[in-house]
Amino acid sequence: MVSIQHRRAVAQGLHRPDGADVAAITQRLLAVQAQDYRQAKLAVRARTAGLTAADVDAAMDDRTVVVSWFNRGTLHLVHRDDHAWLLGLTAPTHERPLLKRLGDFDVGADLADTLVDRIVTVLAQEGPLDRRTLAERLEAARRPGEGLSVVHALGLSGARGLTVRGPVVDGQQRYALTRDWLGTEPPAPLQGAERDRALAELARRYLRGHGPAADRDLAKWAGLPLRDARAGLTAIAGELVPTDGDLVALHGEAAEIEAAPSRLPARLLPMWDEMTVGYRDRALLLRAGDEHRFANRNGIVPAIVLHDGRAVGGWSFAREKGVTTATAEPWDDGGFGRSVGRAVTAECRDVTRFEG
Repeated sequence: MVSIQHRRAVAQGLHRPDGADVAAITQRLLAVQAQDYRQAKLAVRARTAGLTAADVDAAMDDRTVVVSWFNRGTLHLVHRDDHAWLLGLTAPTHERPLLKRLGDFDVGADLADTLVDRIVTVLAQEGPLDRRTLAERLEAARRPGEGLSVVHALGLSGARGLTVRGPVVDGQQRYALTRDWLGTEPPAPLQGAERDRALAELARRYLRGHGPAADRDLAKWAGLPLRDARAGLTAIAGELVPTDGDLVALHGEAAEIEAAPSRLPARLLPMWDEMTVGYRDRALLLRAGDEHRFANRNGIVPAIVLHDGRAVGGWSFAREKGVTTATAEPWDDGGFGRSVGRAVTAECRDVTRFEG
């Protein structure tokens, strides 16, 4: 019997399906957590063969994918075709928290609107800019542009659909106006039948890239109320197959499971990978006794070594003289074992190749 962990790893593309590229993996997962853009690129690496970090940058530059604030009010990498509807569905839940954070910096609602308007004006005049330059422009206009206030103002402009993170210049993402970069107007919050259709698509796409999963998994991942997750799953009930307990999967999952290797080689997954943040808890990911490795990290979700759906170690990388080197450490005193160790060594080398 195929384990839930294995099925989730295949759903997430960790078997590296033939022909998978940046667009395909982004569409498969729907949204890849990307508050650290380099980690998001490494998430793509773990699910593809032969791509490089420069290929992900190129997909940003040619406007295939963008980064903005979606699920849980966090930056995510998404396909351009999913930007409008996913933002229209999720943004209303995190605009209020963004305004509250701005209030913590003595930026009230009116001044927040002024900051957003200034960001739009500057980008319309000068084109895509990095965060530091935008902060300087806000300061020049006698607006509070330093520190976290500008971060949250940019978050607010993204939540309102006015801006996205688009081109990559000298390794830095630049902010661009949505209407200039994607050629679309800012999406309005979804309502009525349109929102119902979006909830159904959300449930379908989430299970496609994360299943089997439960309604509470979907709600936590999307940052939406449980009633919304249940409404979306109910709307596609005819496409679902019950699995263990309250977990469900999509029809057609079995064919991909059968086509994938019965045991997946070890993979190096980056910080905030979808395998570690895509579910309500990590009970199926962690072995007994390893729970402490995710505790008390102030929001940091560590990079892990995954073997057939289970976390068996951690890893990190360093860059010196232009070369990235990855190192992995097993969580067992006995080490990784011969076959897993060989796969981990190959993965470490692949990180170096990917980073160029």
